[in-house]
Amino acid sequence: MNVAVTGGRGSSGRWIVDRLAGPHDVTVLDRRLPDDGGHPAVDYRALDLTDAGSVFDSLTAIDPDAVVHWAAIPVAGTHPGVDLFRNNTLAAHTVLSAAGRVSADVVQGSSDGAYGFFFAEETPIPDELPITEGHALRPEDDYGLSKVVTEEIGKTIARRDGISVASIRPSWIQIPGVYPCRDDDYVNDLAAGAGNYWSYVDVRDVVDLVETALVGEVEGHEAFNCVGPDNALGRPLVELMQEHYGAVPDDCTVTGDDPAYATAKATDRLGWEPARSWRDAADEDVDVPVV
Repeated sequence: MNVAVTGGRGSSGRWIVDRLAGPHDVTVLDRRLPDDGGHPAVDYRALDLTDAGSVFDSLTAIDPDAVVHWAAIPVAGTHPGVDLFRNNTLAAHTVLSAAGRVSADVVQGSSDGAYGFFFAEETPIPDELPITEGHALRPEDDYGLSKVVTEEIGKTIARRDGISVASIRPSWIQIPGVYPCRDDDYVNDLAAGAGNYWSYVDVRDVVDLVETALVGEVEGHEAFNCVGPDNALGRPLVELMQEHYGAVPDDCTVTGDDPAYATAKATDRLGWEPARSWRDAADEDVDVPVV
């Protein structure tokens, strides 16, 4: 496939590019060109992804079969909220609109932030455990709201142009050998991970789902949770919920150290399952891709 990747020089985007650059022809669209030439099998274009003309010009020239839209301000609190919201939603609109016009299917980065748990003033008990993609989206922050809007843009473009759009909702992405979700100040303080119910995902599992969604059968717009196979503390999730929140939802079917988010939809629809637990990945020595 001929694939355009936005945000391909970011901390998780570079792992996506490194994986796709072997089997596919990849062009990275990002704010800056790499200083050292970047990945030898990748082409690069520097542009402002919020500029509709630049994005449309680039995608019509590349004429990709698919677009991985991974560029975004990735977390609340690092930029003024209005700037974050404007950047994330406008970039999504320009990229997905152009992808639809050139009939390119899309896999885009969303987030578990869309559910609204992590940045809520008081983290609520979810309606269900595990949390499925059908759970209500109730963000209170600009980042979570930007991801809800981004997914709505995906639905609109899929309807309008007949392309498929897969929105991937990762939880806290971990890099092998780093894994801040296993730092002492996180593991020893339940409140540190309570905002997303101690969920995490290895970046390589994220890449696996992105690649699987690219080549899989997705109709219209679909959202997929993307979390690790267990919770970051390795304790029974019900026990953690009771200890920190004093309650679990009535609709609760998790057992043992299950994660809080369900991944059955990605398994059923795409054949993807998370394969990397912190028990092995936290101390792995893996080279970070250079892109």
